[in-house]
Amino acid sequence: MAAPQLLPALGLGPRSELHFLDRLRGRRAALRSQGRRWQKNSGPTPYLHARQPRTKCKQHGVKTVPVPWARSGANFTLMFEALVVALGRNGMTPAAIGRLVGEHDTLVWRILEHYVTVARARANYKEVMSVGVDETSRAKGHVYVSLFVDMVAQRVLTVAEGKDHATVEVFRDDLVQHGGRVGKVKDFSLDMSAAFIKGIRETFPKAKLTFDRFHVIQLMNKAVDQVRRLEQKTRPELKNTRYDWLTNEENMKPSMKARFEALKASTLDTAAAWHVKSMLQKLYAQPAADASKFFNEWYALAIASKLPPVVRAAETLKANKRGVLRWFTSRLSNAMLERFNSLVQAAKSRSRGFRSPRKMATIIYLLLAKLDFELPNALPIATHPK
Repeated sequence: MAAPQLLPALGLGPRSELHFLDRLRGRRAALRSQGRRWQKNSGPTPYLHARQPRTKCKQHGVKTVPVPWARSGANFTLMFEALVVALGRNGMTPAAIGRLVGEHDTLVWRILEHYVTVARARANYKEVMSVGVDETSRAKGHVYVSLFVDMVAQRVLTVAEGKDHATVEVFRDDLVQHGGRVGKVKDFSLDMSAAFIKGIRETFPKAKLTFDRFHVIQLMNKAVDQVRRLEQKTRPELKNTRYDWLTNEENMKPSMKARFEALKASTLDTAAAWHVKSMLQKLYAQPAADASKFFNEWYALAIASKLPPVVRAAETLKANKRGVLRWFTSRLSNAMLERFNSLVQAAKSRSRGFRSPRKMATIIYLLLAKLDFELPNALPIATHPK
């Protein structure tokens, strides 16, 4: 009988304690039995007791007969470990799980790390073609890990320590180890990080880069804000107007919009910078066939403004024009990575930080890698009446 079916069949309820005898159906081999116990819950009778047959071989040493209710060498039943993994996948911290099941969080971490490692070893990356990459904060002091995400399957593939070009090599090695092929990866979605660009071009030379449209517009928003900061020193009407220039007009409140109408029609340098940004936003509404021409017209307008922050932003986008326009073909966006980033930061906040990159990676894989742990269902499944 399979392990997930064995425990209920033997009547292991939440408050039961069961003792087994080592009856081997008449076989009197050179086996001896050693009493063992496995934790199965945190109730008043939390242990499952059994005598586990064992033998000693001159060549292989001491061997024990595997039991169907626990993995080899574990002190917990499969159902207990399945409960720990299920609680972790549902957002509970290892410390909270430890308090619930009556164990130290070190043991909880061991269970989670074991099952994440085993499940990742089984993961298959053969179909990976489009990848997104972004960094997320691990600790104070500009300490980061980089997430590599399957944009089609919407799952985290690799967590690499740092945010330099070497993280792409870590992903490449992990991809190959899980059956993926470098030549099959056709697209990367990313911000305009010079480190990621360098790493991808060196490691995935055939892949196309798509620069996330949010980060493209964000670059121009920063330029507009820099112009405003410089100009408000001599133009007091610009004070307290920062969000007027950064908010899209369709999202403005009526009171903000009335004031902004006068500001954008003025001769302020900030208004000129805003018009350049507004034209860039319209780029993404153009047909793919007209995108390159429209971008060139926008670039000419930005350079003609002669506003240093705007000119610098325009030069950056011009240098990365191919990646900006690739969006019209790939339609890739880092929106999913931003959502994953927020989930990772929420998990970090709940845990009050992580002691090491490995532990942070374990939680990220647990929550976002869509791993198959091959464990029985340990939590009730909600059913909805028709």
